[in-house]
Amino acid sequence: MTSEEIKQTLKLYIVLSRANKAINEVTNQFFQQNSLNPTEFAVLELLYHKGRQPLQQIGNKILLASGSITYVIDKLEKRGFLTRVSCPTDRRVTYAEITQEGSDFMDKLFPEHEQHLHELLSALTPEEKDIAINLLKKLGLSIKDLSY
Repeated sequence: MTSEEIKQTLKLYIVLSRANKAINEVTNQFFQQNSLNPTEFAVLELLYHKGRQPLQQIGNKILLASGSITYVIDKLEKRGFLTRVSCPTDRRVTYAEITQEGSDFMDKLFPEHEQHLHELLSALTPEEKDIAINLLKKLGLSIKDLSY
């Protein structure tokens, strides 16, 4: 590997990081305008699209430490957006389930979020988006295979 290849790798890392930061800053601002933080939105979005989920598995599905999930679930439950449901067959399992109020909120918010993301990424053509998806997927999968 040459010095030029290493410089190119560093440049790619910086460009990816800056693009991710720019997208996250704008989407986080959108969530704040709707009285949510990114984690609260991620939990609501998971329940909205996938239905009832065991509390123990939510952290893995949205890439969050399990200790933080209880706090987020508590906040969303206080707002009436979700409820806890005990598993009838296993007392150790508790589910989080979106309420009608939470669904109504997401019925309004999620299409706005989708449109917002579409506008944010509109600098790329559909073909460029496909290329970016495939390249980033390839990168992510290759990193998973590395062990440090």
